Amino acid sequence: MKTKNNILINGGRIVLLALGVLSWNCSDDVLNNEPLDRISEGTFWSSEAEAQMALAGVYSHTSTGNERDFLSYIATFFEKSDNVFTLAGEIRESFIDGKNTAINGIIEQMWASCYTRIAKANYFIENIDKVNMDEAERNEMKAEARFIRSVYYFYLTTHWGDAPLVTKMLKLSEANSISRTPKAKIAEFAISELTEAAAHLPATRPGAEFGRVVKAAALAFKGRFQMAKEDWAGAAATYKSIIDLGVHAIDPQYEELFLEVGERSSEIIFSIQYIPAVGGKYSSQVPYRWAPYTAGGVSQIGFLNDLVESYECIDGLPIDESPMYDPQNPYEANGVRYRDPRLYYTVLLPNYSTFKGKKYVSHPDSTSSPDRMPQYSLTGYGVLKFVDENYSGDFRTYGGDTPIIRYAEVLLSYLESMLESGQPITQQLLDETINLVRGRAAVNMPPVTETDPASLRPILRNERRVELVLEGVRLWDLLRWNVAHINLDRRVYGAKVCPDPSDCGYQVDEEGYFFLYERNFREAVDYHWPIPQRELDINKSLTQNPGY
Repeated sequence: MKTKNNILINGGRIVLLALGVLSWNCSDDVLNNEPLDRISEGTFWSSEAEAQMALAGVYSHTSTGNERDFLSYIATFFEKSDNVFTLAGEIRESFIDGKNTAINGIIEQMWASCYTRIAKANYFIENIDKVNMDEAERNEMKAEARFIRSVYYFYLTTHWGDAPLVTKMLKLSEANSISRTPKAKIAEFAISELTEAAAHLPATRPGAEFGRVVKAAALAFKGRFQMAKEDWAGAAATYKSIIDLGVHAIDPQYEELFLEVGERSSEIIFSIQYIPAVGGKYSSQVPYRWAPYTAGGVSQIGFLNDLVESYECIDGLPIDESPMYDPQNPYEANGVRYRDPRLYYTVLLPNYSTFKGKKYVSHPDSTSSPDRMPQYSLTGYGVLKFVDENYSGDFRTYGGDTPIIRYAEVLLSYLESMLESGQPITQQLLDETINLVRGRAAVNMPPVTETDPASLRPILRNERRVELVLEGVRLWDLLRWNVAHINLDRRVYGAKVCPDPSDCGYQVDEEGYFFLYERNFREAVDYHWPIPQRELDINKSLTQNPGY
């Protein structure tokens, strides 16, 4: 019997079986129009309303049962980097500690997720011309589907490199014999698609269409593709075109951008849309996965000390250079918080932060059992970013969106592209990019004045790290900078647990920071993930990445 691989979508109706949660199509008369299991391809595609239903299926990012959608898990899972730690030996840690294999079940689910979404987009693009509708609206809807298809190709090429390039619905025989396309050719295709999509997408949306893709989103992913292939001049031009739209701006707030209250900020260009929902199907799982156990979460990740130490002091200097830094009082001195404010918005700091009115304590020998590692955190450092401590409900029903692209990333990427393209770095350029990000009212860090490219590069890279932490960017940065084998091949540590390392009952470093794990990132292997073994067994035309 022939077996279906994950590159084939099993019948046209699948695009209708997972309607997206978007405010522009969730009216009762649309959802109740006809039971979805009775809609046939022969009667569908007869009106613009049905086209919108199908497009909602393309947008759909819900995960049910054991299915993991790549995009909806991008923050909760793919922050695997030198910022966070999961659990020694746990399958998600294996992605970066040299233990990844072709039978990793999550690898298979993510591969399947990408091609399921690509197939939905292909199906929509192939059928939308059947609908009698306004041509401009049709082109706009096609552009949305082409954008979503390109987004998943971005993640495929980032993590697998060469991959099958599928741009149409496939027959079973085609799906089971398709070969991998070079990464560069996929990037070329996606850049062309995103350029065309941007031409048909509006710069802004009315409130009733909140959640639908806008022009800057297509341009931002185009810029990511260009940066990945080191087309710095092209990327700079793309990011500059977003800036010139004059639509998006740095929000004076920071913490609120990652909570439900701030999800409509003009800084957010593209996000995963959620609504509060009993059962969690359409709600965000982010705060539930990251909140402390005693607050209703499962504390699934913890920050590493390396990230915490990357936050500068408020004089704009790193902790190893600033006279303000006191290792015995690393967060506050004389009643003044002297570290980058983003640290306090992002990290629950042991014996310092409060959460829901209670002091945050996480230590392996805490006298209060719920405070112990790992109930509060695997590392001693808890997660505050994306976790709304004012939310009184079950975190599994939270409706806050997850930003994928923010204007802050656009500005930092524009500066990086200008720097790497060899363009002169001026104070004006710094003030229009990195200093806008650092200068938001809630952060108010000193402006960067370094214009020498070699000296500016580490400053800019650290700024990306602390500004975009937990937003699915860090691992991509490490991979494209070709430093993952350096940053990820080392021992990792959590919070300080012993004031005197010589008299400590735990394995710590020379300063008393808790030893967690020794990662072994394989330079010749782990820059790419393995093609799932199941796919190789079905399709003999596929080849495996080296080392697996």
